Parts: sequence; C-alpha cells; structure tokens
Amino acid sequence: MAAPDFVFAHLADAHVGAWPRDPAIRSALRDSVLAALRTVSERHAQFLLISGDLFHTPVPDPDEVVPVASELRRLAESGVRIYAIFGSHDYVAHRTSWLDVLAESGLFIRVAPEAVRPTEGRWTLPFLLDVPTGAVIAGISGRSHGLDRTYYRSMDASDFRRTPGFHIFMFHAAVNEYLPEALRAHIRGVAVEDLPPADYYAGGHIHRSYTGQGPAGGLLVNPGAVFGTSVTDVEQAARGLSHRGVVIVTVRGGSPTAEFVETLRPGSIEVFDVDLRGKSTEEAREEVREQLRAHAIPGALLFPHLTGVDPTARATDLGLADSSSAATTRGAATVHWDLGDLLPPASPGAEPVIPDSTLDAADQDVLQALPPPPLPGIPADIAATKVRELIRELGTPIAEGEAKEDYRTARVTGAQRVLGLRDRAGPEDPS
Repeated sequence: MAAPDFVFAHLADAHVGAWPRDPAIRSALRDSVLAALRTVSERHAQFLLISGDLFHTPVPDPDEVVPVASELRRLAESGVRIYAIFGSHDYVAHRTSWLDVLAESGLFIRVAPEAVRPTEGRWTLPFLLDVPTGAVIAGISGRSHGLDRTYYRSMDASDFRRTPGFHIFMFHAAVNEYLPEALRAHIRGVAVEDLPPADYYAGGHIHRSYTGQGPAGGLLVNPGAVFGTSVTDVEQAARGLSHRGVVIVTVRGGSPTAEFVETLRPGSIEVFDVDLRGKSTEEAREEVREQLRAHAIPGALLFPHLTGVDPTARATDLGLADSSSAATTRGAATVHWDLGDLLPPASPGAEPVIPDSTLDAADQDVLQALPPPPLPGIPADIAATKVRELIRELGTPIAEGEAKEDYRTARVTGAQRVLGLRDRAGPEDPS
C-alpha cells in the first residue's frame, strides 16, 4: 500500500571533477557534494533523485569518483534508493561513462534507460515504481546542446499518468518559462506544456535554482548547481540569486513542499569587487593588492571581480600573480580572477582603443582599405568599427592567474556584447 507521507531528496548538477586546473576549488566542490549526500541521510530521505550531471565529464578522474561512490554506497546500504538520469555532461553516445559503471554496480537505478529513444512517431515513456512510498518515477536524460528537446514533443506519458501513486518526472533541460530574462535569447529549452502531468518535477541543467508549476499544477523544482562550474555560478550564489546544495521534499497527503538546504561550508568563498575606475596603473595595482590582503581569510576561495581599469593598461601590469601569491601566503586556499569586465566598453560612437599587440599599423591599413564587411543586423557604415572592436576583444591576451576556460568565456562573451547579442547579466548555457 502506498505511503501517503514521505520524504525524498533531489539534487542536480554536482559536476564532480569540474575546475580541473584549480585543485582547491575542485576539492571544495567535491566536499560540497559529499555534504549534500550526507544531508540526504541526516534528513531521513527515503530516496534520492539525481537529475543529471553528477560528473563533469563522462570519464572523470577516478580520484574524484571514489569518495562520491563511497558516499553513494553508504546511502544505498542504509536503505536509501537512488534514482538518476544522465545529464548533458556525464553522457556520451557509444561510450561507457562512470554513471554506467556505478549503475551496473547497483549504486543507483537509471530512470531513463538509454535504449528508450523516440525514432519515428510517438514513443511510450517508461517508468519505475518506488514500492515503499508508492512513488511513480519517470524521466528523460539530458543531451548537450538541447538535442533531447524533440523527445518531449513525441512522448506518450498516458501509461505513466494512469498508474496510481505520487508521480515524479525527472528531466535535465531548460524550461523556457522559467529561464532568467538574460538567458531567454540564448538558450533553447522545452516548454512547460511539453512536460507530462506529474506531482513533482525534478529538474536540472540550468545552474540557477527556481520553483514553479508544471502543466498539471505539480511542483517544479530546479535545485541549482551543488557548487557551480564557473565564476558566474559562484557570483550568482554569492549575490543570493541561486541556492547551492540539495532540496529536501516532504510529501504530506500527496502534496509536496520543497526546502533548499545549503551545503557549501559557510565562509569558504569570498566574492568581492575591485573597482579600478579613475585609477592610474600603479594605483590600480595597489588597490588590487590591498583588496586581496583584506579578503585573504585562511582557507577561503577568493573570487575578485575587477572592473574599470584604464584601457591603456594591461592585466599583466596589475601584478595579479604577485597578489595571488601574497594572498595564499596569508592562508587563502586559492585566487580565481574574474577579468571579464576589466576593460570598459568603448563610448558610443567612439573609435575603440586597440592594443598594439592586437592590431598593428599594417592591420589598420588593411581594414581601412577593405569594404565594410557584412555583419547580420548591423548597418554597413558601422560594420568596420565593429570588426575592429571584435579584433580588440578577441585579441586580448590571457592574463596572469586567469584560467583558460574563463579566458575563453570572457572572449566569447565580449564578442557577443560587441555584436549586441548579449550583456553580462546572464550565465552561459551549461551544456
């Protein structure tokens, strides 16, 4: 007989193994995930839902997998059932992933068997029954670049819905109606109406937490990333725009309520702005040094966000490596620079300042001689200026202390800003 009252846990986007070039951040992420898994048993959850991207890659470093697998094993041995779907990071076609290995070892149950895929016409949504609680659980695994979107539109969920019990649908996709405004033009998701009727929707993929309603009025929850995989994720959490941890869901009389439980160690992250507007290069260098000194709490991960430096200055002139070294000497675990706003945008109508190392005199002569290049949506009379701005942005050299992934993200984001395709307000698509 189904239990009318029960408790379960829901997490997504753990991304164990992310931040591969920064051991201190990678370790903090792993510790946060382990704390989330311990919370599952501490809150007496009867089962756990993992809505994709448990790992950052299909085959992560075994040293990252072992402690997580051990905690999952402890949960399973204590009687907690673990249900999981693949996310866009931990699935790869025609190749065995660590999720496959752990599932075959009995650590968790795959809710969306990979053999079940729509081909032509309608396909039937498979489901599982959590016998002790009577929960009926179904799901669709995620795919990179939203390749799973067509699965939702051709799905037949009538058998799932007709089966008596508390209905749970797991998914790893953006939901258009709940995307932050800044992301709606850049991420293609599924519509609420594409989801099957359910009592609880266990979402994932978008690294910002939210709650909403499904098409039949069920509670729709995205826990947000357990820790995060980018500077944007970390800054959003610091500003209170997203939770970091696990969701505990209590079902009473068939009605669910969700509680977001933070599992990041308090005081472990320091996110702060370093405003360099109006300062000379030497003054900016000293300001960076002082801000790092003030925030160098022992054991903390420092995320300084630099803005507004003189456009003739270079990142290497600011002594970032020396400031990082001084901060770690004082006990900080690591320093991860956010240089995405280091140089201010050019004033409207003004010619951009282009560093000599990026665009030399010969390059300028060539650009002046060429006809204005066609850029979609941009008038021909300003296309050449836009190209020069793009060269300036894309040619910015990597700075001391800047991770390659953040450098790549900053260049792509900057190019999109030049072309008017986005502003800095939103994070990247986590695909």
